[in-house]
Amino acid sequence: MQSTQKEIFYSTKKPYSTLNILTENTKTVWFVCHGMGYLSKFFIRYFKDLNTEDNYIIAPQAPSLYYQSGFKHVGASWLTKENTLAETENIMNYFDAVLAEERIPENINLIVLGYSQGVSVASRYIKNRQLQCSQLILHSGGLPKELIAEDFKFLKAKVSLVYGIEDEYLNEERIAHETERAQELFGNDLSIIPFDGKHVVNVAIINGLV
Repeated sequence: MQSTQKEIFYSTKKPYSTLNILTENTKTVWFVCHGMGYLSKFFIRYFKDLNTEDNYIIAPQAPSLYYQSGFKHVGASWLTKENTLAETENIMNYFDAVLAEERIPENINLIVLGYSQGVSVASRYIKNRQLQCSQLILHSGGLPKELIAEDFKFLKAKVSLVYGIEDEYLNEERIAHETERAQELFGNDLSIIPFDGKHVVNVAIINGLV
Protein backbone atom coordinates (compact mmCIF):
# COMPACT_ATOMS: atom_id res chain seq x y z
CA MET A 1 0.00 0.00 0.00
CA GLN A 2 1.37 3.42 -0.99
CA SER A 3 0.05 6.60 0.63
CA THR A 4 0.84 10.01 -0.91
CA GLN A 5 -0.04 13.43 0.42
CA LYS A 6 -0.83 15.95 -2.32
CA GLU A 7 -1.80 19.61 -2.47
CA ILE A 8 -4.40 21.54 -4.46
CA PHE A 9 -5.33 25.20 -4.89
CA TYR A 10 -8.96 26.28 -4.56
CA SER A 11 -11.02 29.36 -3.76
CA THR A 12 -12.70 29.71 -0.41
CA LYS A 13 -14.68 32.29 1.58
CA LYS A 14 -13.53 33.34 5.04
CA PRO A 15 -15.12 35.86 7.43
CA TYR A 16 -13.57 38.80 9.24
CA SER A 17 -15.05 41.48 11.47
CA THR A 18 -14.91 45.27 11.58
CA LEU A 19 -15.90 47.81 14.20
CA ASN A 20 -17.00 51.40 13.47
CA ILE A 21 -16.91 52.98 10.01
CA LEU A 22 -13.88 53.92 7.93
CA THR A 23 -14.35 57.56 6.88
CA GLU A 24 -12.23 60.54 5.90
CA ASN A 25 -12.22 61.46 9.60
CA THR A 26 -10.72 58.16 10.72
CA LYS A 27 -7.32 58.70 12.31
CA THR A 28 -6.26 55.16 13.23
CA VAL A 29 -6.89 51.75 11.72
CA TRP A 30 -6.28 48.72 13.93
CA PHE A 31 -5.48 45.30 12.44
CA VAL A 32 -5.98 42.92 15.36
CA CYS A 33 -5.24 39.18 15.46
CA HIS A 34 -7.05 37.19 18.15
CA GLY A 35 -5.74 34.39 20.32
CA MET A 36 -6.60 30.70 20.07
CA GLY A 37 -10.20 29.92 20.87
CA TYR A 38 -11.67 33.27 19.86
CA LEU A 39 -13.87 34.23 16.95
CA SER A 40 -13.24 37.65 15.44
CA LYS A 41 -16.78 38.87 16.15
CA PHE A 42 -16.18 38.38 19.88
CA PHE A 43 -12.52 39.43 20.02
CA ILE A 44 -13.29 42.76 18.38
CA ARG A 45 -15.45 43.76 21.34
CA TYR A 46 -12.30 44.45 23.36
CA PHE A 47 -11.86 47.58 21.23
CA LYS A 48 -15.34 49.03 21.69
CA ASP A 49 -14.18 51.74 24.11
CA LEU A 50 -11.90 53.38 21.55
CA ASN A 51 -13.25 56.62 20.09
CA THR A 52 -15.65 55.51 17.36
CA GLU A 53 -14.93 58.38 14.96
CA ASP A 54 -11.15 58.21 15.26
CA ASN A 55 -10.67 54.43 15.24
CA TYR A 56 -11.60 51.71 12.76
CA ILE A 57 -10.87 48.12 13.77
CA ILE A 58 -10.34 45.14 11.47
CA ALA A 59 -10.25 41.69 13.05
CA PRO A 60 -9.37 38.78 10.75
CA GLN A 61 -10.43 35.32 11.88
CA ALA A 62 -8.23 32.23 12.10
CA PRO A 63 -9.19 29.64 9.45
CA SER A 64 -9.39 26.50 11.59
CA LEU A 65 -12.58 26.12 13.64
CA TYR A 66 -13.19 23.64 16.43
CA TYR A 67 -15.76 22.93 19.14
CA GLN A 68 -15.13 23.94 22.75
CA SER A 69 -16.84 23.17 26.06
CA GLY A 70 -18.65 20.03 24.98
CA PHE A 71 -19.81 21.35 21.61
CA LYS A 72 -21.38 24.48 23.12
CA HIS A 73 -18.95 27.02 21.70
CA VAL A 74 -16.83 27.35 18.58
CA GLY A 75 -13.26 28.65 18.64
CA ALA A 76 -10.63 29.29 15.98
CA SER A 77 -6.92 28.56 15.70
CA TRP A 78 -4.26 30.15 13.49
CA LEU A 79 -1.44 27.63 13.17
CA THR A 80 -0.16 24.31 14.46
CA LYS A 81 3.12 22.46 13.92
CA GLU A 82 1.49 20.58 11.02
CA ASN A 83 2.33 21.98 7.56
CA THR A 84 3.22 25.34 9.12
CA LEU A 85 4.93 26.96 6.14
CA ALA A 86 2.06 26.31 3.73
CA GLU A 87 -0.57 27.30 6.28
CA THR A 88 1.33 30.48 7.09
CA GLU A 89 1.31 31.49 3.44
CA ASN A 90 -2.43 30.77 3.26
CA ILE A 91 -2.97 33.13 6.19
CA MET A 92 -0.72 35.79 4.64
CA ASN A 93 -2.79 35.63 1.43
CA TYR A 94 -5.98 35.91 3.48
CA PHE A 95 -4.62 39.01 5.25
CA ASP A 96 -3.70 40.47 1.85
CA ALA A 97 -7.28 39.95 0.68
CA VAL A 98 -8.76 41.54 3.80
CA LEU A 99 -6.61 44.67 3.48
CA ALA A 100 -7.27 44.91 -0.26
CA GLU A 101 -11.00 44.74 0.43
CA GLU A 102 -10.81 47.45 3.10
CA ARG A 103 -8.79 49.91 0.95
CA ILE A 104 -7.04 51.60 3.84
CA PRO A 105 -5.65 55.05 2.93
CA GLU A 106 -1.86 55.09 2.67
CA ASN A 107 -1.44 57.99 5.08
CA ILE A 108 -3.52 56.40 7.86
CA ASN A 109 -2.10 55.63 11.29
CA LEU A 110 -1.96 51.81 11.27
CA ILE A 111 -1.65 49.76 14.46
CA VAL A 112 -1.08 46.01 14.26
CA LEU A 113 -1.89 43.97 17.36
CA GLY A 114 -1.44 40.30 18.05
CA TYR A 115 -2.82 38.69 21.19
CA SER A 116 -1.56 35.30 22.41
CA GLN A 117 -1.45 32.99 19.36
CA GLY A 118 -2.13 36.05 17.21
CA VAL A 119 1.37 37.39 17.96
CA SER A 120 2.88 34.77 15.64
CA VAL A 121 0.75 35.62 12.59
CA ALA A 122 0.90 39.38 13.18
CA SER A 123 4.70 39.44 13.38
CA ARG A 124 5.09 37.07 10.44
CA TYR A 125 2.79 39.19 8.30
CA ILE A 126 4.76 42.35 8.98
CA LYS A 127 7.98 40.53 8.13
CA ASN A 128 6.72 38.62 5.07
CA ARG A 129 4.91 41.55 3.47
CA GLN A 130 7.23 44.32 4.71
CA LEU A 131 4.15 46.01 6.15
CA GLN A 132 4.86 49.46 7.53
CA CYS A 133 2.83 50.45 10.58
CA SER A 134 3.09 53.07 13.29
CA GLN A 135 2.71 50.61 16.15
CA LEU A 136 3.10 46.88 16.70
CA ILE A 137 1.58 45.52 19.89
CA LEU A 138 2.72 42.05 20.98
CA HIS A 139 0.30 41.03 23.72
CA SER A 140 0.85 37.87 25.77
CA GLY A 141 2.26 35.73 22.98
CA GLY A 142 5.48 34.20 21.70
CA LEU A 143 7.54 35.42 18.76
CA PRO A 144 8.25 32.82 16.05
CA LYS A 145 11.67 31.21 16.31
CA GLU A 146 12.66 31.91 12.71
CA LEU A 147 12.43 35.70 12.98
CA ILE A 148 15.69 37.66 13.10
CA ALA A 149 16.53 41.35 13.59
CA GLU A 150 17.27 41.77 9.87
CA ASP A 151 13.59 41.00 9.14
CA PHE A 152 12.48 44.22 10.83
CA LYS A 153 15.17 46.71 9.82
CA PHE A 154 12.68 48.31 7.43
CA LEU A 155 10.11 48.85 10.19
CA LYS A 156 9.65 52.33 11.60
CA ALA A 157 7.24 51.60 14.40
CA LYS A 158 6.83 51.78 18.12
CA VAL A 159 6.75 48.20 19.44
CA SER A 160 5.11 47.24 22.73
CA LEU A 161 5.57 43.90 24.51
CA VAL A 162 2.59 43.52 26.86
CA TYR A 163 2.12 40.64 29.30
CA GLY A 164 0.55 39.80 32.66
CA ILE A 165 3.00 38.93 35.41
CA GLU A 166 0.52 36.30 36.65
CA ASP A 167 -0.03 34.80 33.18
CA GLU A 168 -0.61 31.08 33.68
CA TYR A 169 1.27 30.31 30.45
CA LEU A 170 4.40 32.19 31.55
CA ASN A 171 7.12 31.67 34.12
CA GLU A 172 10.24 33.68 34.89
CA GLU A 173 12.29 31.77 32.33
CA ARG A 174 9.73 32.26 29.55
CA ILE A 175 9.31 35.96 30.34
CA ALA A 176 13.07 36.45 30.24
CA HIS A 177 13.31 34.55 26.93
CA GLU A 178 10.50 36.46 25.20
CA THR A 179 11.81 39.79 26.47
CA GLU A 180 15.30 39.00 25.17
CA ARG A 181 13.88 37.90 21.80
CA ALA A 182 11.85 41.09 21.45
CA GLN A 183 14.88 43.21 22.32
CA GLU A 184 16.95 41.35 19.72
CA LEU A 185 14.35 41.96 17.02
CA PHE A 186 13.27 45.53 17.76
CA GLY A 187 16.05 47.14 19.80
CA ASN A 188 15.41 50.68 20.97
CA ASP A 189 11.94 50.74 19.39
CA LEU A 190 10.70 48.31 22.04
CA SER A 191 8.73 49.20 25.18
CA ILE A 192 8.10 46.46 27.74
CA ILE A 193 4.75 46.78 29.54
CA PRO A 194 4.04 44.19 32.25
CA PHE A 195 0.80 44.39 34.20
CA ASP A 196 -0.75 42.77 37.26
CA GLY A 197 -2.96 40.08 35.83
CA LYS A 198 -3.32 36.74 34.12
CA HIS A 199 -3.61 35.68 30.45
CA VAL A 200 -6.24 38.23 29.53
CA VAL A 201 -6.63 41.10 27.06
CA ASN A 202 -5.68 44.26 28.93
CA VAL A 203 -8.12 46.80 27.55
CA ALA A 204 -6.79 49.68 29.65
CA ILE A 205 -3.27 49.30 28.27
CA ILE A 206 -4.54 48.93 24.69
CA ASN A 207 -6.65 52.09 25.00
CA GLY A 208 -3.65 53.95 26.38
CA LEU A 209 -1.44 53.09 23.41
CA VAL A 210 -3.48 55.00 20.81
